[in-house]
Amino acid sequence: MNRIDIFTLEIVQNSLQAIADEMFEAMRKAAMSPVIYEVLDMGTGITDAQGEIASSGAGIPAFVGVLDKAVKQILVHHPLPGEIEEGDVFITNDPHSGGVTHLNDVVLAMPVFAQGRLVAWTANIAHWNDVGGMVPGSLSTDATEIFQEGLRLASVKLISRGQPIRSVLQILRANTRMPDFMEGDMWAGISAVRSGAARIRELTEKYGSDLFLAAMEDFMDLGEKVSLKALQDSPCGQFDMEELQDDGQVFKVSVHINKTQMIIDLRDNPAQCQGPTNLSRDGAVVAAQMAFKSVTAPQGVTNGGTFRPLQVLTTPGTLFDAQVPAAEGFYFENLIRVHDLILRCLASHFPERVPAGNFASVCATIIGGLHPDTGRVFTLVEPEIGGWGGEKGRDGNNAMYSGLHGETYNCPVEVCEARYGLYVERVELNDEPGGHGKYRGGRGLCIDYRVRSDASFLTCGYTRSTIPPWGMNGGSDGTPNYVTVIRTTGEHERYAMASSIVLNAGDLVRIRTGAGGGYGNPAERDPAAVLDDVKNGYLDAATAEAVYGIRV
Repeated sequence: MNRIDIFTLEIVQNSLQAIADEMFEAMRKAAMSPVIYEVLDMGTGITDAQGEIASSGAGIPAFVGVLDKAVKQILVHHPLPGEIEEGDVFITNDPHSGGVTHLNDVVLAMPVFAQGRLVAWTANIAHWNDVGGMVPGSLSTDATEIFQEGLRLASVKLISRGQPIRSVLQILRANTRMPDFMEGDMWAGISAVRSGAARIRELTEKYGSDLFLAAMEDFMDLGEKVSLKALQDSPCGQFDMEELQDDGQVFKVSVHINKTQMIIDLRDNPAQCQGPTNLSRDGAVVAAQMAFKSVTAPQGVTNGGTFRPLQVLTTPGTLFDAQVPAAEGFYFENLIRVHDLILRCLASHFPERVPAGNFASVCATIIGGLHPDTGRVFTLVEPEIGGWGGEKGRDGNNAMYSGLHGETYNCPVEVCEARYGLYVERVELNDEPGGHGKYRGGRGLCIDYRVRSDASFLTCGYTRSTIPPWGMNGGSDGTPNYVTVIRTTGEHERYAMASSIVLNAGDLVRIRTGAGGGYGNPAERDPAAVLDDVKNGYLDAATAEAVYGIRV
């Protein structure tokens, strides 16, 4: 066909972004669970007919890299023609079969046809509160295989030609402890993919399917060009890093950069474990893609073409390429460990783009039980916010989500207390000393949840609980992430990775998320900034004198 003018290309490409954003809003407004409509533990996107990501809505950055891989696996399980038809919706969550993350994160994907031809897919992913398994909330640190973590859905057709498949819906309802929430969140996701598909059909009717497909291909090529341009301006060479982890294991990465390619080598790492912190190869690729984007062109377009210059190497059977039947419920902690490890490896070579270490944990906090006012089962699912590292020229951000969670929010206290059987007694910046430097690390949070009913439970998944965030250029390390349960007897219990801890009425769950690492020698910090830190409660007077030599 003839070359498309740049204005029409821009209109089509921006329309795809607008459609992905509209899908996101449709899902958020219709969802039943606060973890979706308040926290935004979700993501939306559009792929081309082959499953390459074309645009995405807001939400969790790591989820953007999930949707394309899920759609590609659906195409493997349901080859064209014949098994994928107009009006179909597919559901998948199995990390060993295209689901990438863990069983709680459920992907819905819908093929979009124009003039009888498959031209795109609309897709979304969201955290469902409970998908069965050995414990409420489906996340257990005691799980040794994925079968204990819930219902596995491997590219299953949920809706056929616009009509729900009753038997699949019955299976879904029978495998959750919270069927009303499951069904509400599921239909919110279905409405989102359907609304996106309708908008894409409008776009193809206006411009024609040939032009639409050419515009998507052009957009992919642009993504590749932006990445290649960034590599031209990047330092070349081989960079290596190994890092001790909380459990005593050592993780290793080797990054090779030349003018046309970045190779991230994760092959020399521990074997997959018996617990639930394994990561699928696709999950490791997502972590590498996020790091690649951060150090190349973070403000540029992101689509399937963006990552053409990236190659990720893993070894099957290792922690970052786990094989069936590995449990993966707490995959997110090792995904963020890989992401952080790559950034630490490259930090000194990209000083303008990579700050000191951040709290680098999802700090997943799950509290559940029976609501004392309604008698209904509740499950709070809350990723926590923490401190980011200082960087050249500025202090780190206070109380932000990790790089994995990105554009999400903490649940408002009012919603938390209304929907869950808890009181939120305190939310304030964590005052534990750490992260000192010429530019200090941002502060984490201290949150107190008071339990209101007996026979409740706590599950948590925190890393950087022993090994704190790393400082840069003489800055000090940050502070750890951990949970303390304070019993009504006054007894204190500290946790980081644990599940099904019994809680009773009156017990207090205290969350502490870490400060980011500091940047530069603390002795060089501006005295006025130190006094401001004391005034704002970031620093106590004794630490100001001991670390910075400033008497308050």
